[in-house]
Amino acid sequence: MMKKTVLMLFVGLLSLGIYAQETAKIEFKSETIDYGEIERGSDGVRVFEFTNTGNVPLVISNVRSSCGCTIPKKPEEPIMPGKVGKIEVKYDTNRVGPIRKAITVTSNADTPTKVLKIKGTVKNPGAK
Repeated sequence: MMKKTVLMLFVGLLSLGIYAQETAKIEFKSETIDYGEIERGSDGVRVFEFTNTGNVPLVISNVRSSCGCTIPKKPEEPIMPGKVGKIEVKYDTNRVGPIRKAITVTSNADTPTKVLKIKGTVKNPGAK
């Protein structure tokens, strides 16, 4: 009877270990986008690329910005294992001055919250 109990415990723990490895993993090409110096009114759209390096579909449930001047757009469909996804970020380039913003990504990945950053400077055209 004791052998059966030990065997059942071992099989149970082994199956838990295997189950725990079934996760999505999000790996960004870069976690910071540097706009550099751009002119006021120029194109403020940039893209964060990532890969699901896990073994289950990756679902991005929420993407939010630290302020209303930055509008992130999340993928609507799950990203399958090994596939690439994109998070589009649009910064309002009519705001002159430094750019220092954070974009928080929430997903079902093994690290459920990731913070991405954008930086740079918006200059007035013709300003030195």
